[in-house]
Amino acid sequence: MNASATAASLGRPASPATGSAPRADLHGLPHMLRFVVARNWLRLLVWAVVLVGMIPLVYESQRAAFPTQASREAYARIADTPSVAALTGTPYAANTLGGILVLKIWMTLALSLALATIFLVTRNGRADEEGGRAELLRANSLGLHAYTVANYLVVGAFDLVVGAAIALTAAALTLPVGGSLVLGGSLAAVGLFFLGVSALFGQLASTGRGANGWSTAVLGAVFVLRAVGDLNGTGTAPSWVSWLSPIGWGQAMRPYGENRWWPALLLVGGAALLCAIALRLEGRRDLGAGVLADRAGAPRAGGFLTSPFGLAVREQRGLLVGWFAGSITLAILYGSVATAIANLLGSNPVFAAYIGGHTSTFVNAILGWLVLLNGIIASAFGVQTALQARSEEAAGYAEPQLAGSISRLRWSGSRLLVAALGSALLLAVSGFVMGAAYGASTSDFSPAWTLTGASLAYWPAVLVSAGVPVLLFGLVPRLAGVLSWSYLSAMAILSFAGTLFGLPSWLVDHTPLTATPRLPGVAFDGVPLAILAGVAVVLWTVGLVAFRRRDLAVDA
Repeated sequence: MNASATAASLGRPASPATGSAPRADLHGLPHMLRFVVARNWLRLLVWAVVLVGMIPLVYESQRAAFPTQASREAYARIADTPSVAALTGTPYAANTLGGILVLKIWMTLALSLALATIFLVTRNGRADEEGGRAELLRANSLGLHAYTVANYLVVGAFDLVVGAAIALTAAALTLPVGGSLVLGGSLAAVGLFFLGVSALFGQLASTGRGANGWSTAVLGAVFVLRAVGDLNGTGTAPSWVSWLSPIGWGQAMRPYGENRWWPALLLVGGAALLCAIALRLEGRRDLGAGVLADRAGAPRAGGFLTSPFGLAVREQRGLLVGWFAGSITLAILYGSVATAIANLLGSNPVFAAYIGGHTSTFVNAILGWLVLLNGIIASAFGVQTALQARSEEAAGYAEPQLAGSISRLRWSGSRLLVAALGSALLLAVSGFVMGAAYGASTSDFSPAWTLTGASLAYWPAVLVSAGVPVLLFGLVPRLAGVLSWSYLSAMAILSFAGTLFGLPSWLVDHTPLTATPRLPGVAFDGVPLAILAGVAVVLWTVGLVAFRRRDLAVDA
């Protein structure tokens, strides 16, 4: 029996035949396509349902909120400000239901789809190399680029399917078909561009954590760049700075407005170029190594590094730096525009009700709303850092450490302590920076300390959010990632925009973040914080005890 027949009988791709190099490099591609889909179908499904499901939810709430053309015209006048554009995008066609839908949801969907794409590409690329799984696949008569191309094709198809589903859903809601197609196309194109970004950093970085960190840092940077461009624009026209941002390119397609398709060429062309560079780099480096090699470590570890907690901090150093840099940048932006938003929108009763206009002053309501964003960011940080324990277990790094004298509780607790302490520090720093940026515009720096305390009030809520992956890590480790991020996405949407979307108050008012007093404009109430702290203790305790009693779950 020849090699080809043997491989076929085992259900494996046969050895590449003598032929052209491109064909050999892609040998086994159909098998890898099926493998990537089988391994990721649940994640793909959850992301798709969440993203597409937001369209009818937001549309119906906005149709009820703006039932007449007069109400839409009034909303367009409110939204036609650079400060609002900095947060949600340029407010073109805001006097139509389609334009209102885009203004309310496009930025959220674009950022969410970009993040989903980044995480999926890294999971099936750099993370698999880091865990040794790619090496096993390459040993199975697989072409050099087969698994990588399969990864790009599956995730790219996911972006296109989500975009198409969003377009069909919007059209089914009686929105104009042309605008609906551009809406779905613009989101899919943004997702494809960040597929290319993640593909590139998957080749440059030597770890999955590093690839995700650099990719999300680029996403944060282009978001801020777009915000600066829109903030300095005039009404519905952004400044030229927005054209330096791929997110600005997606916005420039203007669904339900001019319905442009040509900016999609920039995004798709950029994605193709980045993927081509990534494949070129893959052929020039060793398997498992990044193009940017890690710096050589010291000959001896310091005392701090020899402890489980010190090792956990060292392993997550890049992640910590990325989160803190992004949070500080956003805090500066938000603090600097708080006064402008208050001056522009303070007289509008609809926006005041949404933002929390019952507080002592409208500017305090704005600050409380912006501090809520700190809570959402810190919750995302807490979830990601808490999931690092699961990532190390899945990659097989936990097993050799637990074979020594370190107990399971000490090993897992040291990693989860990074999430707990890191989130508190992140809240304090971002609150202080936001207050200082706001104080710089008013020549009064006392808000720096006020907003530090207001931001830290969200720590119990953040611990609850981080407690969800801890609980899942102990009970259902293989589903911990997808379920934790699904929970966080739902909570962030309900907390930040539940009222804006017209969702029921019984649902919006009972998330950990909305249960927290929205300081500085409301009276402090310690009871919700104590309840949240108790819930967090229960979640963390049950999760750690469950991990202590179960078998290790290493990904094959």
